[in-house]
Amino acid sequence: MAHLSTDPSSKDRWIVVYPAYLNSRRTVEQGRRVPKNKATDNPTVYEIRDVCQSQGLNCELENKCYPRDSAKDAMSKGRVRVQLKQSDESFINEKFQSRKALFRFLGEMIPKLKSRQSKSSQSDSSSGQQQGAGASSKKKKGKKGKGK
Repeated sequence: MAHLSTDPSSKDRWIVVYPAYLNSRRTVEQGRRVPKNKATDNPTVYEIRDVCQSQGLNCELENKCYPRDSAKDAMSKGRVRVQLKQSDESFINEKFQSRKALFRFLGEMIPKLKSRQSKSSQSDSSSGQQQGAGASSKKKKGKKGKGK
């Protein structure tokens, strides 16, 4: 049996984030760990890493598969290890005092990444920005659900 370090800054004590935890296309049984309204559509390990680094968190990509994944699902391959605590038990970023807080933040921020913005249709983005933020997100959700 491997010896786990008690030092929170040790890499084996960092929390693990699989893209499946934040994927709105998954059910809770398939591994989603955030409410559907906080989840995002097919997040990647690179997007998770970028958001974590933007918040000053140390993180590292690992080429590991999520245990509940089928081997053919290459989109969600990999995981990200994120350091929430320093060796003196203090939090690196006070915003993230639990893994749940980090998961919810990631679910909110990944859709706002520039790489995601360019993928959405340009004609929608100009009209959506003039409305309130809540209205534009509801508008997008309606389109996905109804397929119109």
